[in-house]
Amino acid sequence: MTPSDSTNRRKVEHIDILNRDPETDRQGRAFDQIHLTHRALPELDLDKVDPSLTFLGKKLSFPLLISSMTGGDDERIRTVNRNLALAAEHCRVAMGVGSQRVMFTHPEARASFALREFAPTTLLFGNIGAVQLNKGFGIRECRDAVEILGADALYLHLNPLQEAVQPEGDTCFKGLAAKIGQIAKDLSVPVLIKEIGSGISVPDAMLLLANGIRILDVAGRGGTSWARIEHHRHDDPENDLGILFQDWGIPTPAALRALAPLTETGNLTLIASGGIRNALDMVKSVILGASLAGLAKPFIAPAMESPEAVIAKIESLRKAFRTAMFLLGTPTLAQLRNNSELLAD
Repeated sequence: MTPSDSTNRRKVEHIDILNRDPETDRQGRAFDQIHLTHRALPELDLDKVDPSLTFLGKKLSFPLLISSMTGGDDERIRTVNRNLALAAEHCRVAMGVGSQRVMFTHPEARASFALREFAPTTLLFGNIGAVQLNKGFGIRECRDAVEILGADALYLHLNPLQEAVQPEGDTCFKGLAAKIGQIAKDLSVPVLIKEIGSGISVPDAMLLLANGIRILDVAGRGGTSWARIEHHRHDDPENDLGILFQDWGIPTPAALRALAPLTETGNLTLIASGGIRNALDMVKSVILGASLAGLAKPFIAPAMESPEAVIAKIESLRKAFRTAMFLLGTPTLAQLRNNSELLAD
């Protein structure tokens, strides 16, 4: 199998594993430990509650990000991304794509990332693994990833655990902070950093801030375990590294709480993802300081069905999000974000 075939095949295998192993969703449920202050007298009209916001210059109906999932030369992958993009456009929410590395080794995969025609006004995030900056990628590849998607921003994702477990993983993460900083200087759209399920610590956030990064997606522990997914791709039955590390990392609420002080000066903006499975988790994320809340796994099944199924899921989340705002007595998103007085703990 050529490197090109291997990269594309891995994308298909990831979806197959997600579908057949329900325990890849770790269901950490860290947000269940956070309790909110119910207002029996909210003094609000539910119909007037407004969860909308502007992020990177685009108006969103509520702070939902359809988190990065997939991309590649496979009809199922093209269908998933197209259905997600159509739904994101209809519902006015943000969307990120999966790693675009595959389009550089498998040119046919580019079609799965050409989504702007389906989502002309949607806030779209491109995505490349930061470790690829140590494997020959540079500003040209980053610009190409932005161009094919018509992206408003580019995620450079950090996934040291996945790469360490992955059979063909790239594990040289030395010197990446400076290279990330150079891309952020040279690229015409904002560079965002995200983990993929193990969280971002304060020392890492400080290092990224020092290199010009201003938006972090904490992507903490509690949701999809990429270590467990990569475990299934090993031929050696004695290799249990992915199982041992399947719950490694910082839970998303803990990461948000730790990083919240860095947002108070306005220098850092947070996106929450990792184990967010419903609208209440989204609300709690915003209260803890996030500007957007990302979900991925809950959209896979509806995205395989139709854009209408994805729209129905988004609208259900939006209704529940507004209901929670109403019950907290917060008519606007600004009154929800970073408002520790809403916590009952």
